[in-house]
Amino acid sequence: MGVHRFEELDVFQRAYKLSLELHRVSLTMPLLEQAALADQLRRASKSICANLAEGFGKQAQSKAEFKRFILMSIGSADEMRVWIRYCVDLGYIDEATWQRWRDEYEAIAKMLQGLWAKV
Repeated sequence: MGVHRFEELDVFQRAYKLSLELHRVSLTMPLLEQAALADQLRRASKSICANLAEGFGKQAQSKAEFKRFILMSIGSADEMRVWIRYCVDLGYIDEATWQRWRDEYEAIAKMLQGLWAKV
């Protein structure tokens, strides 16, 4: 792969940047949502990055294990599309933000699928 650290993966960088943005926006949601939707947004968006990091660290011992963690990241990227739909439908984000985030998570999922195929 030519990558020595998980932070060098383009997909990690992209997912991490989006996760930070989502985290900041989630903190502006109503208190009622802080323990529900906002928390789920933060956890699912961060799990993409965390699973990449954990799997990357295990690849020297097991390529299959790395692939398994990439699959979990793909699942979290797809899950995020559900949570952000709730955000737009509940009025916590505008349509333009939703479309941008949706497109980003679709792109991240495709990048992860490409990574999975390479490993």
